[in-house]
Amino acid sequence: MILPMTPQEFKQARQTLGLTQSELGHILNSNPRTVRKWETDDDTRPVNPIAQRVIEWMLNGYRPPEWPKSDAT
Repeated sequence: MILPMTPQEFKQARQTLGLTQSELGHILNSNPRTVRKWETDDDTRPVNPIAQRVIEWMLNGYRPPEWPKSDAT
C-alpha cells in the first residue's frame, strides 16, 4: 500500500516531470481545474489515488501516449 501524497507532493511531482496542469490533465483525462484542486491544500478535493499512481509511474520513467511531444522530435 502506498501512502497518499499531500497536495504539495503532488504538485512537486508534476513540476519535476515538467508538466503543466493542463498537460497532466490531458494525460489523466481530467480537467486542469481538477488537477489544480488536487494541488490545493484546502481539503476540498484530496489527490485522486489513481492519479497519484500514474504520477509515480511517470516519475519512474513511464511515458503514456498522451505525453507532450518535445520540440526536438
